[in-house]
Amino acid sequence: MTEPAPATAIPTTQRARLTVLSGPTAVGKGTISAEMRRRRPELWISVSATTRPRRPGEVEGVHYHFVTAEQFDEMVATGQMLEWAVVHGVHRYGTPREPVERELAGGRPVLLELDLQGARQVRVAMPEARFVFLEPPTWEELVQRLVGRGTEGPEERERRLVTARQELAAVSEFDDVVVNDDVARATAELMSLMGLREQVA
Repeated sequence: MTEPAPATAIPTTQRARLTVLSGPTAVGKGTISAEMRRRRPELWISVSATTRPRRPGEVEGVHYHFVTAEQFDEMVATGQMLEWAVVHGVHRYGTPREPVERELAGGRPVLLELDLQGARQVRVAMPEARFVFLEPPTWEELVQRLVGRGTEGPEERERRLVTARQELAAVSEFDDVVVNDDVARATAELMSLMGLREQVA
């Protein structure tokens, strides 16, 4: 009698782990995310939807999906948002759910760059995710970065600084902390936390 051939395991794509990067306004989340994308093009970084007006140089679908308040309401009402929040008491930001789920299921590493409110919602929806807090080297450095970029008026800047103090107080809610004292170093640390290696040229 011939012995049956051993069963061969069918290879499956392992679901990737979501990483959420958060931190106070002007700490450099966007800069770090852009550097992550440059170093590892296979990393998928979600593009948020927002009701905020587009700033000079921003590109639709690259920096944000710019939508009307009515469009945003519809996305929330139909369950299309993984998270959403009103930021600085004015504009709404949110992460479309379907693209994130699709990329994770396909085994692709995903990075979400979120404010504190959004990160908290994702922790409820996806507690298995990794939550990383990007911290400035000092409060004075954060203020200097916010003033230096010149994209907000005095009232908006003061509102953002009040929010930043509240956000900094939430650092203990996160799994890991990365200090953004140097973009290259901070990016390398985040890559290490995500288990990503530098590509060799």
